[in-house]
Amino acid sequence: MEIQPRGYKKVVQLIDKGATVPNPSSLHIGDEVDLSRISAKGLTIYPGCRIYGAETVISPGVVLGAEGPVTVDDCALGPKVELKGGYFKQSVLLEKANMGLGAQVREGCLLEEEANGAHCVGLKQTILFPFVTLGSLINFCDCLMAGGTNRKEHSEVGSSYVHFNYTPDGDKTTASLFGDVPRGVMLNQPPIFLGGQGGAVGPLRLGYGTVIAAGSVLREDVVEDRKLVFISPPPGLQRGHSPHAYKNLSRIVRNNVMYLANLVALEEWYRSVRHSFFSRQEMGELVYSAALELLSAAKDERAKRLEAMAEKVPEADSAGAEFRARVGAICDLFRSAQPSAKGQAAEGFLAALQTTSGWSEGEYVATIQSLGEDLCGKGSRWLQEIVDGLCRQAGSLVPAMELSETRA
Repeated sequence: MEIQPRGYKKVVQLIDKGATVPNPSSLHIGDEVDLSRISAKGLTIYPGCRIYGAETVISPGVVLGAEGPVTVDDCALGPKVELKGGYFKQSVLLEKANMGLGAQVREGCLLEEEANGAHCVGLKQTILFPFVTLGSLINFCDCLMAGGTNRKEHSEVGSSYVHFNYTPDGDKTTASLFGDVPRGVMLNQPPIFLGGQGGAVGPLRLGYGTVIAAGSVLREDVVEDRKLVFISPPPGLQRGHSPHAYKNLSRIVRNNVMYLANLVALEEWYRSVRHSFFSRQEMGELVYSAALELLSAAKDERAKRLEAMAEKVPEADSAGAEFRARVGAICDLFRSAQPSAKGQAAEGFLAALQTTSGWSEGEYVATIQSLGEDLCGKGSRWLQEIVDGLCRQAGSLVPAMELSETRA
């Protein structure tokens, strides 16, 4: 008697609904998976794949495992996502996002439309805006990257690049902004290029149109746009090491606050703009809900890391003592932030957006790409007001650190 693998009944149900599964006996679907959250339209699952998680959502046209086995665990996949091989957990990938063989996309990742990576890419707590492209052999955790206008003009991370997100003191208050939310969501900014065989030591901020030469390890902010940056290796040295010195504490806290403020702005963008586009897609409401939950969890992650670092800051430092005393209030500010009152810039942008042809047709990327410069400016000003307002509020809690600084 032939023994069918566990979960085989669900595999048969998927096939009966129209999914293409070349080797059904090699596919494993967990008992907890809800098939009502999986669309079989255009779904192709190659041999050796696994689908787990009660929260998993799979939209029409998804292709899994074209280059090697894929494991999907509690992920939300938008239309025509292609995962060619690897492991994907508690992340959201939007329409036509794709990753190559050997990917490890762990919790907290949001890959927007057509964001993509080649083989052996590691991500965690990473947000990639549309079209952002990652080369091979990359570790790019704890960061947000935007920039680029279309599939041909996109922000790029060269092969063998590392975003260094863990310090010798064991801190992960290292999230970096490559671009920003207020301008990045408009899909009209020049792309950022991070040259291969290089790296960035978070937390950093980088302006649009910036090119970091191959082999460079970035350790300082480059907040102005359109800069070409070459970095020579530092000279060799040996000297005493003082743990938890935090000589650049104000900069570290400032960059973390700005990252948190940008997450809040992105949340508001999803609620006020993106929701209508999701609602027109099959499984779209489920993907939208997953994206909002992910952004909320991303704020919690950054707040948790900030609070953990505060416990290590020496009390003898006056600014550090102030930060230690108020870090809870700073984090609560962002955890609870849900901007609702919209100013003139927001109202003008949203009203004009709803009159564009793309709004009624439901194509998010095409709609945003069609917006004129003036309208994009209104939208960016609205979101920048959110970022600046939150940074000012955080700065008022620790005035010694000047956290309200934005761009140079």
